[in-house]
Amino acid sequence: MSEILLLAGIVVAIFVGYNIGGATTGPAFGPAVGANVITKVGAAALMSVFFFVGAWTIGPQVVDTLGTQLVTDSDIFTLEANVAVLFFIGGALFIGNYAGVPASTSMTAVGAIAALGYATGELNMAVVGEIAIWWIVAPIIGFWVSGVIGRYFYPQINAWIAIEPNRDGDPMVSMQRSGLFPTIGFSEGAPRRKKFGAIVVVAIGCLMAFSSGTSNIANAIAPIYGAGGLEMGPLIVIGSIAVAVGAFTIARRTLDTLGNDITKLPLTAAIVVAVVSSTIVIFLSAIGIPASFVVVATMSIVGLGWGRATRTTRLSEAARGEEPAVSVGALTADEAGEEAPEIGEEDVSDIPQASDLFNPSTTARVVLMQNVVPLISTVAAFLTFRFVPIFGF
Repeated sequence: MSEILLLAGIVVAIFVGYNIGGATTGPAFGPAVGANVITKVGAAALMSVFFFVGAWTIGPQVVDTLGTQLVTDSDIFTLEANVAVLFFIGGALFIGNYAGVPASTSMTAVGAIAALGYATGELNMAVVGEIAIWWIVAPIIGFWVSGVIGRYFYPQINAWIAIEPNRDGDPMVSMQRSGLFPTIGFSEGAPRRKKFGAIVVVAIGCLMAFSSGTSNIANAIAPIYGAGGLEMGPLIVIGSIAVAVGAFTIARRTLDTLGNDITKLPLTAAIVVAVVSSTIVIFLSAIGIPASFVVVATMSIVGLGWGRATRTTRLSEAARGEEPAVSVGALTADEAGEEAPEIGEEDVSDIPQASDLFNPSTTARVVLMQNVVPLISTVAAFLTFRFVPIFGF
């Protein structure tokens, strides 16, 4: 019977990994796909490779936190409980993926495992408090770092990178299959500066895929590892393969949402947000904190927009209490490659409004689902473990 339950737990863990692949490929490579820099197949391939690298190198720290530290007694991770926890995580994420919205996998997983611990009286409140504090602090850090970059450095970065979206023709980067192993090639006739921009966008996607692996592998395998069902190494391999399957299949919906529907965020801004957010997530993973990339990235976008908008107001004006023309649309105030104007000398009339960057209906759907999905996982898990006698708690 235990072998059957272990097999069932692995199957459900694969289902979770599949949905993680669907939920995280969009945030990582959505800007590159939306700008026609890389194909969806190429994005899935790179996501698979770099997710595994992140999962294998830094991921074990987060697996240990969720599998052994979030609860005071890992014996509650019975095989029956593992199947249920993973089912709630995977089911909730599937709802988000089906809606084409990349939900926070870390919040969904922590919610389900914490619900198990709370229902059984074994929840480690000290660890929960540490995770909660970082979940509050990390978005604030992302906001202010991006805000400083937006106010003082964004025009210079934009002029240096000068990435223009490749809206027409074939994707800039494609997989060449002429040899034994596939290689990456560029479209014919692409200028050197565009090639450099394409490399930067794809490299940032790979960084985000790596950061996703460091944090999200635990969401698929932590309960089984906590119960001692399998060793860490084989579980990481199984989870990473499942993520790869999700990246090649269901991730197409989230790639469409983040690459085309929700925002026309400039590629330079997307790069800044990705670097800031990925760096924070990798740091948190290294200290064993399951991080929510979605929340950190959202606050980074807001911070970058705020920083860009405040460039229209000199510090002396701010000191007098004069209001700056704050708009998320300020992210597009500079054209790539143009000389950056001085702070306070930008024309406010040239700054687009927020509606020029965001699709309101899609944005509302994303924000709603990103909060509903973790709530579904947490509430369903708590009610099940508290009131269903089959689990014996």
